[in-house]
Amino acid sequence: MRIGELSTRTGVNAHQLRYYEAQGLMVANRSPNGYREYDDTAPIRVKQIRHLLGAGLSSEDIAYLLPCAEGETPTLPACPELLSAMRTRLHRLDDQIDRLTQSREALAVYIAAAERTTSDTYPPFDGPPAVATHA
Repeated sequence: MRIGELSTRTGVNAHQLRYYEAQGLMVANRSPNGYREYDDTAPIRVKQIRHLLGAGLSSEDIAYLLPCAEGETPTLPACPELLSAMRTRLHRLDDQIDRLTQSREALAVYIAAAERTTSDTYPPFDGPPAVATHA
Protein backbone atom coordinates (compact mmCIF):
# COMPACT_ATOMS: atom_id res chain seq x y z
CA MET A 1 0.00 0.00 0.00
CA ARG A 2 1.12 3.58 -0.60
CA ILE A 3 1.66 6.16 2.06
CA GLY A 4 -1.74 7.81 1.51
CA GLU A 5 -3.59 4.56 2.10
CA LEU A 6 -1.48 3.80 5.18
CA SER A 7 -2.23 7.28 6.47
CA THR A 8 -5.97 6.76 5.93
CA ARG A 9 -5.96 3.31 7.54
CA THR A 10 -4.01 4.43 10.63
CA GLY A 11 -5.09 8.05 11.06
CA VAL A 12 -1.43 9.10 11.08
CA ASN A 13 -0.49 11.79 8.59
CA ALA A 14 2.02 11.10 5.83
CA HIS A 15 4.56 13.52 7.31
CA GLN A 16 4.67 11.48 10.52
CA LEU A 17 4.95 8.24 8.57
CA ARG A 18 7.94 9.63 6.67
CA TYR A 19 9.45 10.68 10.02
CA TYR A 20 9.02 7.14 11.37
CA GLU A 21 10.81 5.84 8.30
CA ALA A 22 13.63 8.38 8.71
CA GLN A 23 14.03 7.27 12.33
CA GLY A 24 14.34 3.64 11.24
CA LEU A 25 11.03 2.66 12.84
CA MET A 26 9.46 1.60 9.54
CA VAL A 27 10.69 0.37 6.19
CA ALA A 28 9.12 1.20 2.87
CA ASN A 29 10.07 -0.27 -0.45
CA ARG A 30 10.26 2.06 -3.42
CA SER A 31 8.31 1.40 -6.59
CA PRO A 32 9.97 2.17 -9.95
CA ASN A 33 8.28 5.59 -9.95
CA GLY A 34 9.69 6.35 -6.47
CA TYR A 35 6.49 5.94 -4.45
CA ARG A 36 6.76 4.40 -1.01
CA GLU A 37 5.18 0.96 -0.83
CA TYR A 38 4.35 -0.58 2.54
CA ASP A 39 3.54 -4.21 3.21
CA ASP A 40 0.45 -5.53 4.98
CA THR A 41 2.12 -5.39 8.41
CA ALA A 42 2.67 -1.62 8.24
CA PRO A 43 -0.64 -0.64 9.92
CA ILE A 44 0.19 -2.83 12.92
CA ARG A 45 3.70 -1.35 13.06
CA VAL A 46 2.26 2.19 13.05
CA LYS A 47 -0.11 1.28 15.90
CA GLN A 48 2.80 -0.18 17.87
CA ILE A 49 4.80 3.01 17.35
CA ARG A 50 1.85 5.19 18.41
CA HIS A 51 1.30 3.15 21.59
CA LEU A 52 4.98 3.29 22.51
CA LEU A 53 5.12 7.04 21.82
CA GLY A 54 2.05 7.39 24.03
CA ALA A 55 3.99 5.67 26.80
CA GLY A 56 6.53 8.49 26.62
CA LEU A 57 9.25 6.57 24.83
CA SER A 58 11.52 8.38 22.41
CA SER A 59 11.92 7.26 18.81
CA GLU A 60 15.39 6.00 19.78
CA ASP A 61 13.87 3.90 22.59
CA ILE A 62 11.20 2.62 20.22
CA ALA A 63 13.73 1.67 17.56
CA TYR A 64 15.44 -0.46 20.20
CA LEU A 65 12.19 -2.06 21.48
CA LEU A 66 10.24 -2.45 18.25
CA PRO A 67 11.90 -5.61 16.91
CA CYS A 68 10.59 -7.43 20.01
CA ALA A 69 7.07 -5.96 19.92
CA GLU A 70 4.13 -8.25 19.29
CA GLY A 71 0.55 -7.21 18.54
CA GLU A 72 -1.01 -3.78 18.15
CA THR A 73 -0.84 -2.73 21.80
CA PRO A 74 2.09 -4.08 21.82
CA THR A 75 3.41 -6.64 24.29
CA LEU A 76 7.13 -6.80 24.93
CA PRO A 77 9.20 -9.67 26.31
CA ALA A 78 10.70 -9.22 29.76
CA CYS A 79 14.32 -9.48 28.67
CA PRO A 80 16.81 -7.55 30.83
CA GLU A 81 17.86 -5.09 28.10
CA LEU A 82 14.30 -4.05 27.29
CA LEU A 83 13.35 -3.73 30.95
CA SER A 84 16.43 -1.61 31.59
CA ALA A 85 15.59 0.75 28.71
CA MET A 86 11.99 1.11 29.86
CA ARG A 87 12.98 1.63 33.51
CA THR A 88 15.44 4.35 32.46
CA ARG A 89 12.66 6.15 30.59
CA LEU A 90 10.30 5.71 33.56
CA HIS A 91 12.88 7.31 35.88
CA ARG A 92 13.25 10.25 33.48
CA LEU A 93 9.47 10.71 33.44
CA ASP A 94 9.34 10.55 37.25
CA ASP A 95 12.00 13.28 37.43
CA GLN A 96 10.02 15.46 35.00
CA ILE A 97 6.84 14.91 37.01
CA ASP A 98 8.64 15.89 40.22
CA ARG A 99 9.93 19.12 38.65
CA LEU A 100 6.50 19.97 37.25
CA THR A 101 4.87 19.26 40.62
CA GLN A 102 7.32 21.62 42.34
CA SER A 103 6.65 24.32 39.73
CA ARG A 104 2.90 23.86 40.10
CA GLU A 105 3.08 24.12 43.89
CA ALA A 106 5.21 27.28 43.71
CA LEU A 107 2.82 28.86 41.22
CA ALA A 108 -0.17 27.96 43.40
CA VAL A 109 1.52 29.73 46.35
CA TYR A 110 2.03 32.87 44.26
CA ILE A 111 -1.59 32.80 43.10
CA ALA A 112 -2.90 32.32 46.65
CA ALA A 113 -0.74 35.18 47.94
CA ALA A 114 -1.89 37.47 45.12
CA GLU A 115 -5.53 36.62 45.79
CA ARG A 116 -5.11 37.55 49.47
CA THR A 117 -3.77 40.97 48.51
CA THR A 118 -6.50 43.57 48.51
CA SER A 119 -5.84 46.61 46.45
CA ASP A 120 -8.03 48.85 44.40
CA THR A 121 -5.13 50.13 42.36
CA TYR A 122 -3.05 47.96 40.15
CA PRO A 123 0.10 48.80 38.27
CA PRO A 124 -0.38 48.82 34.53
CA PHE A 125 0.38 45.44 33.04
CA ASP A 126 1.44 45.77 29.46
CA GLY A 127 3.89 42.91 29.51
CA PRO A 128 7.20 42.38 31.25
CA PRO A 129 8.71 45.32 33.13
CA ALA A 130 10.97 47.59 31.15
CA VAL A 131 14.67 47.16 31.73
CA ALA A 132 16.41 50.31 32.79
CA THR A 133 19.30 51.30 30.56
CA HIS A 134 22.25 53.28 31.83
CA ALA A 135 23.58 55.96 29.56
